[in-house]
Amino acid sequence: MTPEQERQGAAFMRKAQAGDQDAYTSLLVLLASATRRFARARLGSVPWIDDVVQETLLTIHRALHTYDPARPLGPWFYAIASSRLIDVTRRERRITRRELARDPEFDVAEPTVGEQDFDVDAIRAAVRSLPERQRVVIEGLKFRDESVRDVAGRTNMSISAVKVTAHRGYRTLRKLLGRSRED
Repeated sequence: MTPEQERQGAAFMRKAQAGDQDAYTSLLVLLASATRRFARARLGSVPWIDDVVQETLLTIHRALHTYDPARPLGPWFYAIASSRLIDVTRRERRITRRELARDPEFDVAEPTVGEQDFDVDAIRAAVRSLPERQRVVIEGLKFRDESVRDVAGRTNMSISAVKVTAHRGYRTLRKLLGRSRED
């Protein structure tokens, strides 16, 4: 952010804190551009730059009241932008570790029902037949892709209890589906 942009941004911020919607809109436009430049300088041209911008703007919206007009805008803004950049980068790394990149050139047609080596309806029916606690844990972990910690918090269970419940549920599913441990 140039010194002029910082002065302009600080003026927009003071007006926005006083309730001026036009100043708030101008502030977000200015900070969106600054965030995009900031993130691109650190990450290059990644497809999720807009995620960094969006997360930064949402945080600025929630933290608008924390800005002290007597202090420079730049350090306050860059602290938020840096934190959101780190958060989004970590999230993207987690996602890319779990997912395979798809190359349309090598895509193959989806298997037909006869070619599949599993029956989705049978799996869903087996999960529905689990005891409620096991069903809730497995649905959270496998269908909603929640972390063990998230499931534990949502179900008021300890992390260890979630792991044990999931293990028991998987064992029950293997029996219900007629699969051996190696499948």
